[in-house]
Amino acid sequence: MTRLVLLGPPGAGKGTQAKLLSDRLGVPAISTGDIFRANVAEGTELGRTVQEYLNAGKYVPDAVTNQMVRERLAQPDAAEGFILDGYPRTTDQVRELDDMLADVGAKLEHVLEIAADTDELVRRLAKRAVEQGRSDDTEEVIRTRQQVYAEQTAPLVEVYSDRGLLRSVDGLGDIPEVTSRLVSALGLQTA
Repeated sequence: MTRLVLLGPPGAGKGTQAKLLSDRLGVPAISTGDIFRANVAEGTELGRTVQEYLNAGKYVPDAVTNQMVRERLAQPDAAEGFILDGYPRTTDQVRELDDMLADVGAKLEHVLEIAADTDELVRRLAKRAVEQGRSDDTEEVIRTRQQVYAEQTAPLVEVYSDRGLLRSVDGLGDIPEVTSRLVSALGLQTA
């Protein structure tokens, strides 16, 4: 079983790496961002609420996110493990995740932080905005998201480090190189 959280600022490559690790480990990659964007695309009430926050570069309120994650982790494919990308983002969400897992007699096994330079991340996200037509990736919004991450999510690095779960890897380089670093941080053989 693998229960893993990927941490890192917006644009660090969490989504890409979560999918690659998911294939390697045989557990689902669960991205709150993907779930949010699907609701936006479908025009749901949640999607409209989420769009307002994304356009402002802010995080969706914990109550909405926590319920969504709780429901997703209760699905059968996550029973043997998962990779969370984009959750938890705050220390309150860490406690909520702890409670979710305790309710089913499970615990988190790994937390991997993908570290990267802010200016490089702004360049990556600006390029992605053009390629994918994402309205939530203007330079102003990107910088706001980086600042919000530093204020709200970066403290999770300390929380998980204190628990002995955190491994940090350099997120700069080509995709296979970063994947290899993550696999090594998990103590697995690299392909």
